Amino acid sequence: MTYSGGCACGAVRITVTAEPVAVRQCWCRDCQQLAAGHATVNAIFATDAIACSGTVTWKDRIAASGNRLSWGFCGECGTQLFAHSSARPEFRVVRLGAIDEPHGLAPDTVIWTDQAPAWARWPDGIAQHGGQPPAAPSPQKLS
Repeated sequence: MTYSGGCACGAVRITVTAEPVAVRQCWCRDCQQLAAGHATVNAIFATDAIACSGTVTWKDRIAASGNRLSWGFCGECGTQLFAHSSARPEFRVVRLGAIDEPHGLAPDTVIWTDQAPAWARWPDGIAQHGGQPPAAPSPQKLS
């Protein structure tokens, strides 16, 4: 399947030519700040399956793990589009809100539940992790 999407103003367009290895709702404090107090919802794809047109602005920070975390967004309208970690360069996160509907993707896992506010809710029946879950298999192991 091919997924397409982009930012709110149309300056950035995304095409993904693979299925996600996971779709996660993330409640870490970084994601809560990026999502105005809520979780981010992220589809994780092989980096080489993603093509992008337009200019993506990147901001980095060093996590407690020592890994560099990067967030990509449209510099024109500010729409969150991507994220990735230096620990897993073979994967890139695409924010679910940046993928055009109908896409049929929904979270299969919720992570960093230990940092979620008391009022936070997530879908029943999905895997839950209080912190960082085990790494997704690398794309070469998926074929």
